[in-house]
Amino acid sequence: MTIALEAINLNKNFGGIQVTQNINLQIHAGERRLIIGPNGAGKTTLFNQITGELKPSSGCIKVFGKDVTALPPHLRPHMGLSRTFQIINLFNQDSALHNIALALFGVSPRRFNPFRQLKPSDPVYERAHAVLKTIGLEQSAYKRVGEMSYGEQRRIEIGLAMSQSPKLLLLDEPLAGLSHDERIWIRDLISTIPKSTTIVMIEHDMDVALAFAEKITLLHYGRLIVEGDRDTVVNHPQTKEIYLGK
Repeated sequence: MTIALEAINLNKNFGGIQVTQNINLQIHAGERRLIIGPNGAGKTTLFNQITGELKPSSGCIKVFGKDVTALPPHLRPHMGLSRTFQIINLFNQDSALHNIALALFGVSPRRFNPFRQLKPSDPVYERAHAVLKTIGLEQSAYKRVGEMSYGEQRRIEIGLAMSQSPKLLLLDEPLAGLSHDERIWIRDLISTIPKSTTIVMIEHDMDVALAFAEKITLLHYGRLIVEGDRDTVVNHPQTKEIYLGK
């Protein structure tokens, strides 16, 4: 079975603080993997190393068998890697449509042509409209992102990530800060993502997260503590002690 993501002896230090410690992780193609752990466990730091925002202090990261440890972050989407952020990261003064179009243009070979302007008639906007329809925001295409609700911005962020047709998608707390109805909407949206896309998700909403996960990894103080299927991890004594508070 193809391995979509592999971390080998991954370490990240900030001065004398070790944030990830000898993490060894394998996630197979098509898998739905949940990463859990208390605040400060190193979950987002792990994501940032996978996507290249942070360079590991030591260790190796492979995406579909290719070593990307030293690869700049702007090149990783071209290997099929995409992500969302714990803190929404959009262009608030631009329209929802333009945000999506820029994401699509960013992985297009045409981005290297400095003389080609991105005009409203450009085919990339047609594709952006299709993405907005997928996330239920086609009626808000020309609305400025900064004027949209937090839940709508979450939808756009997921739309941005999916617009690039990723083979590996990292979702960093996609339900954080949402109302009950918004969480249901995002949950249902994530459930429509095809199995051709491997998904790794950090999430604290355990009802949604456990329904999503095929395998779970528990981190604590940067260490991988428990890993396995849902029942194995949820019922493990260390999970109950460290994360579930039982």
